[in-house]
Amino acid sequence: MPIVDNVEEVSFNLGDLTLTGLACGDKNDELVLCLHGWLDNAASFLPMLPYFKGKRVIAIDWPGHGLSSHRSTDAHYHFIDYVYDLLLLWEINNWQKVDIVAHSMGGMISSAFSAAFPEKVKSLTLLDSIGFISGEAEEATENLRKGMLSRLKCNRQISPSAKKKKLHPSVDSAINARVQVSDLKFQQAKLLVERGIIEDDSGFIWRTDSRLRNTSPYRLTLAQAKQFIEDITIPVQLIYGDKGLSFVQSGLKEFGPLFDNFISYKLIGGHHFHMEAPELTSRQILEFIG
Repeated sequence: MPIVDNVEEVSFNLGDLTLTGLACGDKNDELVLCLHGWLDNAASFLPMLPYFKGKRVIAIDWPGHGLSSHRSTDAHYHFIDYVYDLLLLWEINNWQKVDIVAHSMGGMISSAFSAAFPEKVKSLTLLDSIGFISGEAEEATENLRKGMLSRLKCNRQISPSAKKKKLHPSVDSAINARVQVSDLKFQQAKLLVERGIIEDDSGFIWRTDSRLRNTSPYRLTLAQAKQFIEDITIPVQLIYGDKGLSFVQSGLKEFGPLFDNFISYKLIGGHHFHMEAPELTSRQILEFIG
C-alpha cells in the first residue's frame, strides 16, 4: 500500500494532557481533521494520506490512544469529555470551519460536536459510524452499577505504574493478536500496532490506557441520541462497508432520515474499509468536500 513520505508528527497542549497526531500537506491549504475509532490511533488514516492532495490533513490520537497522554488518575473516559477535547483543539488553534472525517467512535464524538458547535464544522464524513450507542431509560440504574463495578475492578488491578497488560515477545506477535480480533489484514494492523505499542525489559505491551475498556456507567437514551442528530445542520456523508458493523446498517434506517443534509455511500469492505480501499474512500470524501 502506498504511504505518503512527508508525514510529520504534531502535538497539541490541551493543558492537562497532550494530544499527538500525524499531519501532511501544506499548512496554508484547507484543513481536514481525521478522528479514529476506539482502540485505534491516528495511523489508521495513513493509507489515505497519499490521496488527499491539496489538503492539510491532521489525524489525532484520542487521549489514552496512540502517543497521546492518558487522562489523569482521577479522570475517566466519558464520551462527553472527548467532545470537550475537540472544543479545546479548536480554541488553541483558532480554527474556523473544518471538514471532519471520523471513523467509528470518532464519528459519534464528532456528531455530538457538530450538533453542539455547527459554527466550527464545515462538513462531516462518517466512516462506518452513524448515530450513537443508546440504552433504554429503564436500564440506567443497572448501567450505573455495572460501570461503577467495572471501574472498581480496574482500580484494584492498577499497580503504582499501570494495570498489568498482555506481554508480547515481539511486535509481530502483537500484530497477529490484533488481526485475530478485527477485520484487519497484517499490514493494516501493523500500522496501528507500531503506533500503539511500547517495549520494556520484558517485551512489548499495549500503550493504550487500560481504563478505555471499562464499562460505560451511562448511555444516551434513544430520544437523546435522535435529538443530537436532528440538531446537526451541516452536510453529512456516511460511507460504510458492506461487511462493516451491523449497528451501522440498522442505524442508517434509524438515524439517516433525521439529518438535515445527508447522503450515504456503500463500499465493499469491513469496518476498516478506509484502510482496505483508501484511494476509493478518499476520492468519495474529496468529492463530497468539494
